[in-house]
Amino acid sequence: MKSCSLVLRVVNGVIFLALISACKHEIPLTEAQVQITGGTQTCSADTVYFQNKVLPLLNSSCAMSGCHDAITHKEGINLTAYATIFSSGVVLPGNPANSNLYKVLNKSGSERMPPPPAAAFTQAQKDIVFNWILQGAKNNACNDCDTSLFTYSGAIAPIVNTYCKGCHNPSSLGGNIDLSIYAGVKTIAVNGKLMGSITHTTGFIAMPQGGTKLSDCRIQQIQKWIAAGTLNN
Repeated sequence: MKSCSLVLRVVNGVIFLALISACKHEIPLTEAQVQITGGTQTCSADTVYFQNKVLPLLNSSCAMSGCHDAITHKEGINLTAYATIFSSGVVLPGNPANSNLYKVLNKSGSERMPPPPAAAFTQAQKDIVFNWILQGAKNNACNDCDTSLFTYSGAIAPIVNTYCKGCHNPSSLGGNIDLSIYAGVKTIAVNGKLMGSITHTTGFIAMPQGGTKLSDCRIQQIQKWIAAGTLNN
């Protein structure tokens, strides 16, 4: 009888482990974790802020239609918001080396994300994701916008690179628009498409597509740059 009982316990243990491994692990989030921390304080050069850097980067490169957006959520992964990123189980706070969100950025071929022909993340972009996870993968934000700054190099190019370039580059010409170069940005600025899209004006495709509307401050920076003559300054 003892041997039968032992066998039963072993079998039950194996079944339990099998069930555990078959389930997708979802990290529960408290209300405090989902709530954005900060947003008004000045940005620190030593901190990576999710709302300012990480989410816009993911929305423009990964959370696109047909991939990891809220509708498609390919492979059960939704990268459109902080809570859905965590419920997808791709981030281990403090451990970027074992976080799938970071690991796939360094793979090659079809396993790399974003997959070819989309452009791979630059080393600087990979570092953003790496350091954010290393710092605890917080849902944080800071005030990094100044309407008195509206030069192309100081304000417009960084906005476009963060929020737009992932969908509008030579490898992924969304709307047949290339925003990886000044000429492309100037073209849609002059013809009105840029302001129409970022202000979500009726008749234009709202941009960033599938992402959060740009802040009023960033919209004002772009508006001032256009009013000043769309200079490559």
